[in-house]
Parts: sequence; C-alpha cells; structure tokens
Amino acid sequence: MLCLVWVWAQPLYAQVAAHILLQDSPLAGFQYHAGKTLWPQMQVGDALTLVREPDNTHDAKAVRVEWQGHKIGYVPRRENADVARFMDGGQTLVARIVRLAEVRNPWSRVRFEILIPLQP
Repeated sequence: MLCLVWVWAQPLYAQVAAHILLQDSPLAGFQYHAGKTLWPQMQVGDALTLVREPDNTHDAKAVRVEWQGHKIGYVPRRENADVARFMDGGQTLVARIVRLAEVRNPWSRVRFEILIPLQP
C-alpha cells in the first residue's frame, strides 16, 4: 500500500517569532493603579504596553506598564535603566504577563517579561 502525504508549510522564519529576553520583573505600584480592579480579567500571556515617562517627577527613567490601555503599574525603579535607554534610543520592546499570583504582597501579584523582537 502506498500512502502519500502532502504537507504544506511556510518557511521556518515565518513560523517562529524570535525575541531576546531583556528582563523578567515584578510589577511595581500594582496596588496604586487599576490593576486591582482589572485583576479578574488579566491572564498569563496577555500583552502589556510600555510607555516611557521621561518627565515623571519621581523618576526620570520611569516606564509605565499598561494592560489594555489601563495603567497597572511601572517597571521597578531598580530595573528600569536599560528599558528606558532602549526606548529612548527608539528600540521596539514588547512585554507580556508571565505570572499572576493571588498573594497579599502586591509586588508578588504580577510578573512580566520585557522582550526585544528580532527581525527575520
């Protein structure tokens, strides 16, 4: 018996999105922003938006983190220098939720990663 299977596939580079992991961080300020209200809707893997705030009065390297257009916190001050430098230089960065934990400590509720997308 002869069995012929035809498989159509896109080139490998079109199937794989490559990224460099810049950092994995806890979300700072979760308890002060919309995160608490939005918590039930958030899911691991959700995209986050990073917004540079060079005029922030508390931190000139501040990077705001948004979920679906709502401010949910910041990249921690101790970890934002490289992110700010990349963003100021025009580098595209992407972020996504990697862990959600129902714990009392607001610093442990949301972990997210920041990635540098690579062009094929």
